[in-house]
Amino acid sequence: MPDSPARTSRTVTILGSTGSIGTQAIDVVRAHPGRFRVDALSAGGGDVDLLARQAADLGVRAVGVADASRAAGLREALAGAFAGREDVPEVLAGPDAATELAGRGSDVVLNGVTGSVGLGPTLAALRAGSTLALANKESLVAGGALVRAAQQRHDQIVPVDSEHSAIAQCLRSGTRAEVRRLILTASGGPFRGWDADAVKAATVDQALAHPTWAMGPVVTVNSASLMNKGLELIEAHLLFDVPADDITVVVHPQSVVHSMVEFVDGSTIAQASPPDMRLPIALGLSWPDRLDPVTPPCDWTAATSWTFEPLDDAAFPAVHLARAAVAASATHPAVYNAANEEAVAAFLSGRAGFGDIVTTVERVLAAHDGTPADTVTLDDVAGAEAWARARAHEILDRR
Repeated sequence: MPDSPARTSRTVTILGSTGSIGTQAIDVVRAHPGRFRVDALSAGGGDVDLLARQAADLGVRAVGVADASRAAGLREALAGAFAGREDVPEVLAGPDAATELAGRGSDVVLNGVTGSVGLGPTLAALRAGSTLALANKESLVAGGALVRAAQQRHDQIVPVDSEHSAIAQCLRSGTRAEVRRLILTASGGPFRGWDADAVKAATVDQALAHPTWAMGPVVTVNSASLMNKGLELIEAHLLFDVPADDITVVVHPQSVVHSMVEFVDGSTIAQASPPDMRLPIALGLSWPDRLDPVTPPCDWTAATSWTFEPLDDAAFPAVHLARAAVAASATHPAVYNAANEEAVAAFLSGRAGFGDIVTTVERVLAAHDGTPADTVTLDDVAGAEAWARARAHEILDRR
């Protein structure tokens, strides 16, 4: 049956609208006219022309750009995109633009920002009472205790990562007390089957050649190192209140089973669909309802096979480091993420090798003292991140 616009129309703010998640979210909105009204968009500022076209197409009321130096260019682009129209949107500029827009009370705020800079918008959306469609895993990883404290209802955060969206769907099959463990699936990235020495020597071009997903360079490198799976383990622990030791990572190269939940009676529920981020994005916007249609389903008339392999911890130690970070303190996950961001930037710029990414994170984590969850503040998180970035640079400069 077609969607019923009158029943479920929602206002939406999209943060990171010119990125991969943001552009696909806009595709979902366009495919379901009447279901959503986009009130605001924000982006970093790398493509103000695209941002202006999106704003004009959607008729938004406000647009934000993180890079204040691009504000003039954005206003010029908006003037062209809205030529002859009187509904030119308000422009916000600077590092707090996304946070300001996130706190304005849209029904749904989709946080598709990359990196821990997404923490401010995440907290603002939760405090405003909006449903948070969360693609920015780093904000939850960095500010886990703060994010959980800011939640006003248990279902206020709807995960947009395909793995966590899958788990959320599977959890509808039982109560929390009936869950034995969560199983996160990983494609294995471009280095699946490589030994540890070969992985450490990988080049930038090799790391960016993901076999399944088309993503930005930082996320793609994180997938190659499986650092993304470490971040997802921390996110799953925080989202679903499951101990990190009860979250298993398995390699599933086909990327069709997006994750699973194992229940105490021995039953395992899996969520399967062809790899297409529009599905978890659509669920993030419409949860708990499903939109019709979003993506083609699996073709059950064609012969196919799915394989599952254990994770090679020697070649990919990032997941083990994530478990250690969760166990250490409330700020160790923030340090894990911040050190990784700096190491990945160094790798992409040619200042570090691929093997230096995880090694740097490990050394920074080992040097961090940590803050308990019951006393952690936003200043503690910011301080831990700043310290981690500086320490990572020291280590990388001495390599």
